[in-house]
Amino acid sequence: MNDRTRTGHSKATTGAHNQELRNTRQGKREILAQSTGKCPDRDCPVFLFYHLEMQLHAGIIMIIHSLIGLMISCGYSELIPCLQLSVQQRVFNIANELLHTEKAYVARLHLLDQVFCAQLMEEARARSSFPCDVVMGIFSNICSIYCFHQQFLLPALEKRMEEWELNPRIGDILQKLAPFLKMYGEYVKNFDRAMELVNTWMERSSQFKAIIHDIQREERCGNLTLQHHMLEPVQRIPRYELLLKDYLHRLPEDADDFKDAQKSLELIATAAEHSNAAIRKMERMRKLLKVYELLGGEEDIVNPTNELIKEGHILKLSAKNGTSQDRYLILFNDRLLYCVPKLRLIGQKFGVRARIDVDGMEVSTSSMNMPRTFLVSGKQRSLELQARTEEEKKDWIQAIQATIQRHEQTLETFRMGRLSLSLSLSLSLSLSAQNCTELGKRAPTPIREKEVTLCMKCQEPFNSITKRRHHCKACGHVVCGKCSEFRARLLYDNNRANRVCIDCYTTLVGVPPSPASLSSSTQRRRSILEKQASVAAENSVLCSFLHHMEKGGGRGWQKAWFVIPENEPLVLYIYGAPQDVKAQRSIPLIGFEVSLPEPCDRLERRNAFKISQSHLTVFFSADGEELQRRWMEVLSRAGRGEELQVHGPISEALEEEGEELAPLAEST
Repeated sequence: MNDRTRTGHSKATTGAHNQELRNTRQGKREILAQSTGKCPDRDCPVFLFYHLEMQLHAGIIMIIHSLIGLMISCGYSELIPCLQLSVQQRVFNIANELLHTEKAYVARLHLLDQVFCAQLMEEARARSSFPCDVVMGIFSNICSIYCFHQQFLLPALEKRMEEWELNPRIGDILQKLAPFLKMYGEYVKNFDRAMELVNTWMERSSQFKAIIHDIQREERCGNLTLQHHMLEPVQRIPRYELLLKDYLHRLPEDADDFKDAQKSLELIATAAEHSNAAIRKMERMRKLLKVYELLGGEEDIVNPTNELIKEGHILKLSAKNGTSQDRYLILFNDRLLYCVPKLRLIGQKFGVRARIDVDGMEVSTSSMNMPRTFLVSGKQRSLELQARTEEEKKDWIQAIQATIQRHEQTLETFRMGRLSLSLSLSLSLSLSAQNCTELGKRAPTPIREKEVTLCMKCQEPFNSITKRRHHCKACGHVVCGKCSEFRARLLYDNNRANRVCIDCYTTLVGVPPSPASLSSSTQRRRSILEKQASVAAENSVLCSFLHHMEKGGGRGWQKAWFVIPENEPLVLYIYGAPQDVKAQRSIPLIGFEVSLPEPCDRLERRNAFKISQSHLTVFFSADGEELQRRWMEVLSRAGRGEELQVHGPISEALEEEGEELAPLAEST
C-alpha cells in the first residue's frame, strides 16, 4: 500500500469516526430531550450522567480509530480486521453491557430496599423514633421495583447471556417484562416528596440522621448520599431506552430478534412516558408552589389543571400621566395575574391587583408613541404595559397569544366533543337502570349508597361532613354535591326541576354546561386507578370481598372489594365497594410470597393468609376456606409471574345485602 492510499484510508477512517461520534451524541441528546420534554439542563443530574457516558464512549471510539490510523500509516493494514468488530460482536457487547449495568443497578436497589429502608423501618417500629409512614413515604414502591429486577429481569438476562451462542437475542425478554416498568411512574411521582421528607427528618430526628450517616459511611455506598442512590431508579428507564436504540441500530433488519426488539422499545418508551409524565407534573406543581409562596399564599393557584406559562417584572404605564410603575405579571393557562410589590423587610412578595381571564383576552401593540409598549385587554381590565427591551416585549406578546390560541382550541374541542362524549357515557352508564330514551320519563332504580365509597363522576372519596352522598334523580347514580349541582326537569316528577349529574343534564337539556361552571375535578385527567370496579369484576381473574390489614400500618382490619383484572393479571386492585369507579390502591403482585400466618402474627380472624415482599406484609381474611384457597392459589401464581386461569367473581360475597360496609375513605 503506497503513502497516498494509506493517507486516503486514514482520512476515510477518521471521517467515519467523526460521523459515528456525531450520530452517537445526537441520538443520545434526542433520547434525553424526548424523555424530559425539553432541552436538557446542564445542571440536571440526568444530563450529567449522559454527558459523562458520551465522553467515555467517544474516548473509546477515538482510541480504536487512532490505532487503525497508526497501523495503516505503518503498513500493518492486514491486521485492521482484528480491531474492527463484527455486527454480531457489537450486538453481543450491547447485550453484555445491559447485563452488567443491570447487576450494578440491582445492587443499588438492594442498598435502598434491604439496607436503608429496612434499618429505618426497624428503628421506627422498635423505638418509634419517627413514624413508619415517613419511611414508607420516602421509599414508595421501591420494594416492588427491587423484587422485579432481582427475581425476574436480572436472572433472565444472566441465563440468556450464558446461552448466547445458541440463542443470541434479548428482545423477547424485554418484550415480556417491559410492561412491568410502568410501576416506575409511582416512584417518580413520589420522588420530590421523598426528597423533602429526607431533608426534613434529617433535621428533626437525630436517630434518623445517625442511621443515614452510618450507612453512607459504608464502603458499598461508594461515598454517595441516600439522595444520590434514590435518583438511580429515575434514570434507569431512559437508560434502557438508550441501550435498546443502540442495539436496534446495530441489529440487521432481517435478524430474528429485530421485531421483538422493536416491540420492546415501544413498550419501554411507553413506560418512560409514564415516568416522564410524572416528572413533568411534579415540575409544574413545583413552579405553582413557588408562585403561591411569592403571592404570600393568598391566591388559590395550586391545582393540577393550572399551568404556569410565564412570569416576570414589567412596567405599567399610568393612564393619568403616562409614568411607569414596576409591576409583576404571572401568566397561567387560564388567567393573567397583575401584581404589585409588597413592602417587606425579608423576601420579595407581591399582591394581586387584578385577575384577567384568558377567555376573551386580546393582546396588541400599543398605539401610544412609546417604545416597547403593548396592550392587554380582557373582560375584567385593560393594561398598558412596557417591556424593558424589544426582545422582552416580543416574548410576552408571543406567550400571551399562544396561550389565547390554545385556550380557544381547547374550548372548541370541548364544545364539539363534550356533547357526543357525554351522550355515549350517559348511555353506557344508564343501560343497567333503564333505556336512555326513558331518561327522566320514569323514576330510576337508585344504586345503594353502601355500595359506593367514591363519587361515580369525579372519583373523589365521600365523607360525612364535606363530601356527602347524593343521588342523581335521573339515572340513580351516587354522586357528590359538586357533580350534582345541575337542575333539569323530569317528566316522571310532573316536570319539576330535580338534582341531576352532569351527564344526565347534558342528555336532558341537550347542551353541556359551560366550562366555567365545571369544577376542576370534572375536567381533570384520568388516574391509573380509575378502573371501574363493576366493569373490572365482569372481566376478572378473581374478585370478592376480603378483610385486610397491613403489618405495621397502624390500622385494624378493614373490609374492601378486591379484583384482579384479566387484562392486568399481575396487579391487585383494592376498592371500597363493588360499584366504585376508582380503586383506592393497586399492588403489583410480581415477587410477593403467599403463605399462612405464623403464630407470632397473632391474628384473631379465621381463614387468614398473607402476602409478603421485603418489609411489606399484608394480611387477608376470607369468608370461607374455599375462598381462602382460591385467593392463595391465584396470588401465588401471580407472585411467580405465571399465567392465571379465570375464576370470575365470587357471587356469594355479593349477597351480603344486610351487612354494612365501612368505607375505607371514611375510616381514615
